[in-house]
Amino acid sequence: MLTDLDNLTDKIEQLVVISQRFHQHNQALLAELDRARAECDDTRTAAEQLRVERDALRLQRDQLAAKIDEAQVRLNAILEKLPTQNPAEGQMDLLGTPGGENA
Repeated sequence: MLTDLDNLTDKIEQLVVISQRFHQHNQALLAELDRARAECDDTRTAAEQLRVERDALRLQRDQLAAKIDEAQVRLNAILEKLPTQNPAEGQMDLLGTPGGENA
């Protein structure tokens, strides 16, 4: 009977040790889960910030494209108002002398 009690005591001690290991492992896993959740939250925050920055850049791009289009329309309007001339005449004017010859 004494041996049965000793065996039972040994098994109970083994169960206590196993239970302690399980508890420690469970605590470590919970801590790792908390770290992973915090990292996930940080990543979500960073992603949201990047989305906001991306949207702001898209808005700036669209505004610049609109300004470029407006400038192109104005430039075309100005070019249409300029008198048209023969390209050869324009080159002669650039030379600064009538007939295009140097004096």
